[in-house]
Amino acid sequence: MSATSRRKRPPLTVEALWQLQRVGPPTLAPDGSAACCAVTRYAMRRNEGETSLWLFPTGLAGPRGAKPRKLTAGDKDSDPVWSPDGRRIAFAAKRKDDAEPQLYVIAPDGGEARRVTRLATGVSGLKWFPDGRRIAFVSWVWPDLAGDAQQARRRKERAEAKVKAHVTERGEYRYWDHWLADGREPHLFVCDVASGRCRDVFAGRGLRLRPWEPNADEYDIAPDGREVAITFDPGDEPRMMARADLVVLDLPSGRWRNVTADSGMSDEHPRYSPDGRRIAYHAYDTQRAFNDQGHLRVLDRRSGAWSRLAPALDRATTHVQWAPDSQALLFCCEDAGRIDLRRLPLGAEAPEVLVRGGTLGGFACSRDASVIAFDRATPQHPPRLFAARGDGSDERAIERLNDALLARHALGETREFAVPGWKGEPVQVFVTYPPGFDPSRKWPLMHSIHGGPHAAHHDGWHFRWNAQVFAGTGRIVAAVNYHGSSGFGQAFLESITGRYGEKELADHEAATDFLLAQGYVDGERLTAAGGSYGGFMVAFMNGHVDRYRAFVCHAGCYDWVSMMATDGYRFFASELGAWHWDDPARVMRQSPHHHVGNAKTPTLVIHGELDYRVPATQALQYYDTLKARDVPARLVWFPDENHWILKPQNARLWYGEFLAWLDRWSGAKAAKAPPERPAPRRARREARGVVPAKARER
Repeated sequence: MSATSRRKRPPLTVEALWQLQRVGPPTLAPDGSAACCAVTRYAMRRNEGETSLWLFPTGLAGPRGAKPRKLTAGDKDSDPVWSPDGRRIAFAAKRKDDAEPQLYVIAPDGGEARRVTRLATGVSGLKWFPDGRRIAFVSWVWPDLAGDAQQARRRKERAEAKVKAHVTERGEYRYWDHWLADGREPHLFVCDVASGRCRDVFAGRGLRLRPWEPNADEYDIAPDGREVAITFDPGDEPRMMARADLVVLDLPSGRWRNVTADSGMSDEHPRYSPDGRRIAYHAYDTQRAFNDQGHLRVLDRRSGAWSRLAPALDRATTHVQWAPDSQALLFCCEDAGRIDLRRLPLGAEAPEVLVRGGTLGGFACSRDASVIAFDRATPQHPPRLFAARGDGSDERAIERLNDALLARHALGETREFAVPGWKGEPVQVFVTYPPGFDPSRKWPLMHSIHGGPHAAHHDGWHFRWNAQVFAGTGRIVAAVNYHGSSGFGQAFLESITGRYGEKELADHEAATDFLLAQGYVDGERLTAAGGSYGGFMVAFMNGHVDRYRAFVCHAGCYDWVSMMATDGYRFFASELGAWHWDDPARVMRQSPHHHVGNAKTPTLVIHGELDYRVPATQALQYYDTLKARDVPARLVWFPDENHWILKPQNARLWYGEFLAWLDRWSGAKAAKAPPERPAPRRARREARGVVPAKARER
């Protein structure tokens, strides 16, 4: 394609972003011949998405010349898992009269899917038993009830009750966007696939999975199928960041025992070795640091002794699997803004890289590990499926669902820089340039500040904060992995504890200065935007610097005192260095509301009513304070969204308001601010929550 034709292509728009299909992590046929994954596509007009399963031949095993094809025709099919014998794929789906997701199975060569379960409490987190006759899954139940009929009756009663009050004495009673005060617990079930008979293997045993999004990572099944290992919180009630233990449950007898009670660590994510001799798991030193990134351990099942693997590996690992010979572990590893696939032989000092990022979301191996499949994203492409040999060689893309659409749009280049940040310590910055970038021109700069704070910008793709869409409007987009970001080691992760805002501000200011020094950034058109902890940062910046023309604060932490309403309040003293009643001055230094008397920069404040991680009143406090101080501000309020904006039409409005605010205050003609205008009537109807002048009462 010529340079002229490339210039004629339009940049990526919000509409095009929502036309892209979203590919999930793969499950792989035991012989390595094909990968199966869930693919979601959205319809902006209908304001909803549909998810179905697709098969993608790997080209590394099985028949040659096979083509990708859609396997299921449902609109809510997810969580596929290939059976050990390769003859069936299990998945969760809501179809026909399913009130909750049920377990289905389908043959990979097609035909109709068969519904296996009819549980009132639904299924999630599927995992096959090695015998291929049973499947384990997670279901939320009332532990005081026996049998599904009683569960169904109570579920109906609760749904039809006129009183919807929540009553609790639990310390942590809601999570993310839902309440945990109705008495239900996540239990592990075992289902006979042929008959559909299901058994709650936790019933009457005092066991439960942790309620924070329990999934298949929280448990595993022994190779002989007689035992399961689970991540268990031994406290009287579950607590976020509390120490967990590994519990093993003997299925025939129902007896269970805690096998890591004396470890002093939070032990999580068990994985049985194929030979049955060991359990690998993550150990987190939460007693020392609430943000410990964890390390890998192996437990000998016969002796009960454990050993740490690769003590020098100062990086977080996820999605741990054993190699078929039980002599090595495979896992995803986050390292300096990328997520790789690595292999660690037992006894080795460091893992070897099998597949390099971008950003890997997950992977699967064939039975003999001769083939691996994985999804990987880059700044130029959303997650795409790949396959490779077991040693990482002969890599090839096996899915191209989005290629044609992306080819119609011009994308900007992303470059990586190391910038001297706080006190000269280097920080990583990803910079995305507008399509057709000309360094001889002056361009506006926008910081996109990540949340967490113990997360990171990756060399990958983000649907909610898409750098290509931002850059496509003619902006240079800077993404700083500031002090406290993950992927740079435990010391870097902890470096901001008890002094939030200080080093992160210095890092962003250093990145701004660095980019100004390149000569292509317009110093009169600097802006910054962030969500969650990124929202905290722009609110903090507003009280400390005034060279930015506009800020966007999405779901931002504004007041660390009233943030006690969050679902994760218990570790605030660890984060901030003290409870606010013990050391008010220290907490105030780190709280944007304490510095708001210096705020001058126009700010767009965005929040979702269903956000329990950063309670929505944080936005109202910030917005009202800015208004009281006559600082220009605009509020966008979504009554039907949580911490994230997930509905297509809401997202379209979000991007529209976001970009219009930056244009209004930092555009070429932004010397004098235009009067505030309400959103168009159509946008107001779609969002049902944009409030231009004042907050809508709940």
